[in-house]
Amino acid sequence: MANVHFEQRTNFFIDLIQARQTDIHRWLESNEAAITPTLYSSVDIRDAGFKIAVIDTNIFPAGFNNLCEHGLEDSAKFMGEAIKARVPTGKNILIIAEEHTRNAWYLENIRILQTIIERAGFHAKIATFLDVQPEFCNQAKSVELETATGQSVKIHCFRKILQEYEAGRERIDMIIMNNDLTTGIPDILKNSKVPIYPSIQAGWHSRLKSDHFDHTRNLIDELSGILGIDPWLFTGIYNVVDHADINNADDRQRLADAAADLFARIEEKYHEHRIAEKPFIFLKADAGTYGMGVLPVEDPFDILQLNRKNRNKLHVGKSAKVIDRFLLQEGVPTIYSTAHDVSEVCIYQIENNLIGGFYRSHSLKGQRDNLNAQGMEFKKICPHSMLYNDCGVPHNINVFDVYRILARIAGLAASREILRLEAAKT
Repeated sequence: MANVHFEQRTNFFIDLIQARQTDIHRWLESNEAAITPTLYSSVDIRDAGFKIAVIDTNIFPAGFNNLCEHGLEDSAKFMGEAIKARVPTGKNILIIAEEHTRNAWYLENIRILQTIIERAGFHAKIATFLDVQPEFCNQAKSVELETATGQSVKIHCFRKILQEYEAGRERIDMIIMNNDLTTGIPDILKNSKVPIYPSIQAGWHSRLKSDHFDHTRNLIDELSGILGIDPWLFTGIYNVVDHADINNADDRQRLADAAADLFARIEEKYHEHRIAEKPFIFLKADAGTYGMGVLPVEDPFDILQLNRKNRNKLHVGKSAKVIDRFLLQEGVPTIYSTAHDVSEVCIYQIENNLIGGFYRSHSLKGQRDNLNAQGMEFKKICPHSMLYNDCGVPHNINVFDVYRILARIAGLAASREILRLEAAKT
């Protein structure tokens, strides 16, 4: 259960939002109307009671299997509208998946995404193997794989699909990326004549978490102006250290110095808001996903004393990409638990429209830990759980409204990121 003292502070945020709800939604809708929303996103939010903040936003989300049935119904509606807005006469959608096809839960995610698109009235195929083709692609066009729930999903060889398209035997009207392109944009996609969403420029080969939080901070500043509060109550502070090798002692000193500066800034905020907590931070890769390259830090000195195991965690991320740019991010403890397991909320959106989400929980972690780690569990949140009680876990609909607003702001920030990254390529 939540700490009572901090729960009272959360109620303060609820009352504050409800009192200015009309102004807030008018402001959000104005910003959303001025920009093309990213196709979809997932937003991780931590609620410490004394503050609530977005801690991560994914532009290529991989957890559609954790949405409840009512959320899937909403997903089909919003996905249909999103596709028609981009390709008004299009009917044939190609989903480009991640290449870790041995991950049965990821396969279930991509199967559900295909189902959502088909429910929306489109034809959908899944393809991958953009760089290196497995041997079976020399003879076959696709392979049938089993997902974590025992369902079958067909994965096509992308180059075979492309050959058929170029020969006029295959129709592709739009490509939906569910691959975050950590290692870069494959040449085969760079000159695509088919529109691709979300933008391939927004993969982790060029996207930075610090850029996202810069955009988020600017929006939170505007929101805080409407509410008349300190923006820090709805966002975190951070430092960035570039060109750093975690195995180099001098670079670890640079990271420790940046951490010390960040701790001092957090302590100043704690003192200002009379928070009797001990600050902590997360040291993480400034680019990347799946919770890789993330370490909680309780004291700057800890960075200097990192053992080999933890240095290895911070040396390479997904796809063995070497980490050389670090984000030092204010730690936001989570006060919530589901079934006695420490939890944080993750909200899913299509074009900034709520489609549900889940609580990420972990029985072996604490309130100050990274919960996106091996052993985590997912407990579904229905977007309409006050109306339905046949799926998902109960949640406070009032505080969920606060999370929903922060998720929309994160979606707007992601859209602004994509615009900047698209402009940078020209």
